[in-house]
Amino acid sequence: MAKRRINDFNTAPLRRIEPDHHWRSLRQGDRVSLTLTPGYESAGVVDAVTGDATAVWVELDGGRGRTLVHVSDGVAIVPQDPAAVTQES
Repeated sequence: MAKRRINDFNTAPLRRIEPDHHWRSLRQGDRVSLTLTPGYESAGVVDAVTGDATAVWVELDGGRGRTLVHVSDGVAIVPQDPAAVTQES
């Protein structure tokens, strides 16, 4: 008896793995804003960036720990304007 083969094991669309141009400019110590999903935003400081700029470790503000963001996660990560940060303080 032949085994039944399932071909549609993953119907989720594939995400682009090439990072946006601003991911490549991120450096340790940069302030960033993360948009996890619409309406859920967070901010923090870049702790580390992989060599190919596809993954970024971010130390979240408010002592909420460190999180790893990968380009395929669908998370928007953008550098914050240093002038805007000093005005908020």
